[in-house]
Amino acid sequence: MQPIMDTSLWLAHKRRALTHPVDGADFLMRRTAEDLADRLGAVERRFGKAAVLFCQTPAAAEMLAESGKVADIVRVETDTAFLSGGGAGLIAPLETVPFEPESLDLVVSLLSLQAMNDIPGMLIQIRRALRPDGLFLGAFAGAGTLFELRESLLAAETELYGGASPRVTPFTDVRDAGALLQRAGLALPVADVETVTVRYASLFNLMADLRAMGETSALTDRSRRPGSRKLFARAAEIYAERFSDPDGRVRASFSIVWMSGWAPDASQQKPLKPGSAKVSLKAILEAPDGR
Repeated sequence: MQPIMDTSLWLAHKRRALTHPVDGADFLMRRTAEDLADRLGAVERRFGKAAVLFCQTPAAAEMLAESGKVADIVRVETDTAFLSGGGAGLIAPLETVPFEPESLDLVVSLLSLQAMNDIPGMLIQIRRALRPDGLFLGAFAGAGTLFELRESLLAAETELYGGASPRVTPFTDVRDAGALLQRAGLALPVADVETVTVRYASLFNLMADLRAMGETSALTDRSRRPGSRKLFARAAEIYAERFSDPDGRVRASFSIVWMSGWAPDASQQKPLKPGSAKVSLKAILEAPDGR
């Protein structure tokens, strides 16, 4: 199967963004790391060893350290450049989990799964690396992310050239995320989505932010012909026509899909077998006092 993502290009974009930092361009990672802190805060237990996989910034590891719930935190990146900010770190190829089976109590991945070609394989590796009753928490850009940009570019290119090439990454739906957790063998799987809406002066300001994040297109099947000024000018007009607020600023949607699942363990709750209930739902509903 042909890979959807050119992961080498995606990493090159990330390295370029790292060497040309733009103040505030990491807002999405910071927001996601704050959400991680909230979700971990709802888990009433402590963790021994945690791995933070391919987050490119120290934000996630810092949140784990501040939580006081994790004794040992190891960051995993593809390049030493991404390990800036301190902390223990390992270098490994993208889409690999460089740990022995059942050696981790917690695995975290923020905003990188959407760039991987084999998400099911990555989740299986994570499950194998977790000790029984170990937790996986992950977040990635999901379906609905940048739909305004995709629609505007598609309409402009079709109008000007009679056809269109893919310019925005296809993203995984939240329903598929839940199925992927189950397929990987993780217990108590949960997937939900949070949409972050960001407003910009124009499409060009949004694209500047995406470049500063290192999130410009890395599709394998992308057009090799650079987009013309005419194309982007028309796309900006369509964007403003369809997705602007009364004050003239345009909206950009980022749908963050959250996944959580536990390595199977005998101590975990199990669903009851069908037909094992002692009282029927019908009897409860027909009871005069509802009990």
